[in-house]
Amino acid sequence: MTAPRYHTLPVTPFAQNCSIVWCPVTREAAVIDPGGDLPRIEAAARELGVTLTQIWLTHAHIDHAGGTAELAERLGLPIIGPHPGDAFWIDGLPEQSRMFGFPPAGHFTPTRWLHDGDTVQVGQCTLHVRHCPGHTPGHVVFHSPEAQRAFVGDVLFAGSIGRTDFPQGNHQQLIDSITQRLWPMGDDTVFIPGHGPESSFGEERRHNPFVRGT
Repeated sequence: MTAPRYHTLPVTPFAQNCSIVWCPVTREAAVIDPGGDLPRIEAAARELGVTLTQIWLTHAHIDHAGGTAELAERLGLPIIGPHPGDAFWIDGLPEQSRMFGFPPAGHFTPTRWLHDGDTVQVGQCTLHVRHCPGHTPGHVVFHSPEAQRAFVGDVLFAGSIGRTDFPQGNHQQLIDSITQRLWPMGDDTVFIPGHGPESSFGEERRHNPFVRGT
């Protein structure tokens, strides 16, 4: 199986980590969480020499999904994810954009909802989908065993974990998602969080005060 490559760039005033993931054979690419700053995302794809063919969403908070409708419409891209549990967050994107001072965010219906155990494919690269609720009820993560990388959105951060004080957030559910669905991916797996620097699951198991020793 071909291992994907990726490039991450912070977008929006919240410095959300948007990632472009591509197949090195076909140069086809997916963009994970295009929250905004779409000209920067498109410029990065051109500089990388890849063609954006789909959008993957970890969850539907404004800083992760705010640019989705516009990018999908302009480039004719399918929207893959998140899990149906985040449908109410998608419905609320226009209100979220007003509340947080973001550019107007359009409503959309995903081309394909994702569920635990699904896979997504870009070119000759396949990534595994795990449903990891807690930060939001429909949050998913994308894992490439070949690359030993996981794109985890706002489930886990270097030294911290996702907030659970938003509507339908659940702290225990988040901890369960981390320990039962992320840790089995292996201590050597490097994760790309929704904000801040990369880390590894092993590093967080040893030192993250929220999940140390779990």
